[in-house]
Amino acid sequence: MTDTAIRGRLLLLVPTTSYRIGDFLRAAERLNVDVAVGSDQRGVLAQFSHGRTIYVDFKAIDRGVGQIAGFNEDYPLAAIIGVDQETTLLAAAASAALGLRHNPPASVEAAGNKYRFRSRLANSGLPAPWFTLVPLADDPAAHAGQLAYPVVLKPLALSASRGVIRADNPDQFVAAFARVRAILAQTDSHILVEDYIPGREVALEGLLDDGQLRVLAIFDKPDPLEGPYFEESLYITPSRLPAPLQADIAQTVGAGVAALGLSEGPVHAELRLNDDGIWLIEVAARSIGGLCSRALEFGAGGRLEDLIIRHALGLPPGIDSAAQAASGVMMIPIPAAGTLRLVSGLDAARAVSGIQDVTISIPLGDVLVPVPDGNRYLGFIFAAGATPMAVEAALRDAHGKLEFQIDAD
Repeated sequence: MTDTAIRGRLLLLVPTTSYRIGDFLRAAERLNVDVAVGSDQRGVLAQFSHGRTIYVDFKAIDRGVGQIAGFNEDYPLAAIIGVDQETTLLAAAASAALGLRHNPPASVEAAGNKYRFRSRLANSGLPAPWFTLVPLADDPAAHAGQLAYPVVLKPLALSASRGVIRADNPDQFVAAFARVRAILAQTDSHILVEDYIPGREVALEGLLDDGQLRVLAIFDKPDPLEGPYFEESLYITPSRLPAPLQADIAQTVGAGVAALGLSEGPVHAELRLNDDGIWLIEVAARSIGGLCSRALEFGAGGRLEDLIIRHALGLPPGIDSAAQAASGVMMIPIPAAGTLRLVSGLDAARAVSGIQDVTISIPLGDVLVPVPDGNRYLGFIFAAGATPMAVEAALRDAHGKLEFQIDAD
């Protein structure tokens, strides 16, 4: 493919906290796509040349759309991609304004708000938990005695399990409510409270094209996620679940995105499976977060970012399903709060058979904040192998060789 086949630039909207910009830029280079970067921090843009950057207000959607429309007058755009959760709504709104391929902004907004997500799914026919909104200003003790436990408290818009806490009794509810309120620090006015859904958890990575869902991967999460906090770690694909159950998972996600009204681009769904059915925990109008996409390869189609860019530009996906081997990623959990002083064992971890890479994403000297208060991981371990079991074993072995010196603050 040559850039002469594409009229206009690809605009990547990139939050300052994103891990993803490098992978998207490399994908654009592989595809020979002309690219510009939009950010809400001028420091992020300093490394790029004039005409390749735009300062965008991510919080004021109408202003951000106007800024992008002005940029489009000088540098016509062929597609806009919101690289992370923070920019998906603006990307949809700007794409709609410019007549580019997009999701309905109202659907993206519903997917990004846990209460609106639950409300959209409540009448969809899919299994759904009981849920309610509790104002942050309320006294949690006034609600604690009225709930059927266990429940889960969730901020409406935070990601990476930040602020998500399980409570098994009224005392735990009061303590959890106070903790979530402190995390939100006036950034929101309500907390979502819903029934805890037991069962094993999986994730689905997909791509929507005119409302049709193409499943790219189903990830098993072999570690139990039972609370009180929900720090994720292992993602392994292909799933070891029976094929009929995997088909039901795909059908559930398809019904969920239809209920939300999503129609174009990447989707990342989290689900729980138990004897009562398949439960959607969330559906995000974006791809998998962090560096986790590096666990996926699609042969001639390239990496996940290649597929997303191809779709946004209306190009064939070029996926080679036969090239997809067993693979996985471990998001390295933060073991304790404090200042990261030393990481040892990296060479030994990288030498484990099947390990492709070990990346520490938090610099030495930075303060570590575990979930539920924090939203970062220490790093990522990537593996590939003949079977999902071999991949899981390699990831666990490599993680066991790492040691972290953390000074308590």
